[in-house]
Amino acid sequence: MIPDTSAMDRTVRPRRVPRWVVIGLAALAGLAAAGFALAPRVQRWMSAERSVDGDSIRIGVTTVGDLERDLVAQGRVVAALHPTLFSPAQGIVELSVKAGAEVKKGDRLATIDSPALASKLAEERATLASLQSELGRAQIAARQAHVKSKQAIDVLAVKHQAAERTLTRTRNLAEQGALASFEVEKAGDDLQLTKFELDNARETAGLEKETQAFEIETRRLAVQRQQAVVEELARQQGELSITAPFDGLVAGVSVQDRDAVAAHQAIVTVVNLSALEVELELPENQATGVAPGTPAEIAYGGATYPGKVVTIAPEVVDSQVRGTVSFAGEAPAGLRQNERVSVRVLLERRRQVLKLPRGPFLEAGGGRSAYVLRGDVATRRPIQIGVTGVAEVEVVAGLRTGDRVVVSDTSGFEGAESVLIR
Repeated sequence: MIPDTSAMDRTVRPRRVPRWVVIGLAALAGLAAAGFALAPRVQRWMSAERSVDGDSIRIGVTTVGDLERDLVAQGRVVAALHPTLFSPAQGIVELSVKAGAEVKKGDRLATIDSPALASKLAEERATLASLQSELGRAQIAARQAHVKSKQAIDVLAVKHQAAERTLTRTRNLAEQGALASFEVEKAGDDLQLTKFELDNARETAGLEKETQAFEIETRRLAVQRQQAVVEELARQQGELSITAPFDGLVAGVSVQDRDAVAAHQAIVTVVNLSALEVELELPENQATGVAPGTPAEIAYGGATYPGKVVTIAPEVVDSQVRGTVSFAGEAPAGLRQNERVSVRVLLERRRQVLKLPRGPFLEAGGGRSAYVLRGDVATRRPIQIGVTGVAEVEVVAGLRTGDRVVVSDTSGFEGAESVLIR
């Protein structure tokens, strides 16, 4: 009996796989897995027509929210009240203030010494006195004529009464046979003659009264006209002292002290800094929807102040439309004349629309196409743009919420259908 097989056993050493084979197999497995994972990306890379550096582009994401159609322009602060005061007459100016001086309402700013106006006023006053004297003489003459006419009428009335009594006596005597009949006829003729004279005197007195009333009215109108001339010259003389129309600041003086000035020549400009507005110019292609009452925002000193458009020019000058924006409330403290500020005009507000940050891609694609990024490949896609604001644009069609879109300048893509973003 054989106790065990130990006498038959012999030691066998196992054959080891070479190390380089193991490393090679592992590398091949890794490459296979990486190739399987990167196959879709490699396929997209292979389909890309161009490639660009990712640091040179800007990406925007489509979102849903409110969109404001607005425009931004630079404006210049001006005083709402800034009248220029003129010389009322020719003369020598004497200035009482300098540019930059603060003035109160009624303060004297300048005085015009006008000898010509003073002489003209004295001449017209003398003419007025002469006309008033002529009017007085005409009124006295009318009263004298009235007295004479009344006296003549009274005399003729007495003669008429005497003729009536004579006719009565003559008839009585004729009936008694003491007078011939021709005496009665002569008395009747005398009565008729005095009646004619009395009636004629009364008519003549009436015509003279009308004539005198017309003459007096003519002279009275001449006096009134001359009075108006004198009052106008007196008003002009009173305005030779130029005063401030309100509390404000002397913005500028157009003449030198003791200069000779002509009538209606600009002397001084006064501004009211308590009422400030903003003048701005808008491009003609953007000013279509701007009208008086359009809300606006004025940016100054890091803050925003509400306002509204108060005027908009009806004409275009050098492709610009000029407008004026006023503050809805109190103007910010420290604001100065001619200071530059930024104005945002709010044209329209749309609720819950698909929107995208505004960028140069609009001009590059004409607003009809955009590059949508998926992974690291941007694909060209047709889109439709609606309302355009300063910072955002409305997307009507072609995109969905959450799409990542290249909003920077895409003119370098040269119209490629797909672009690799490195």
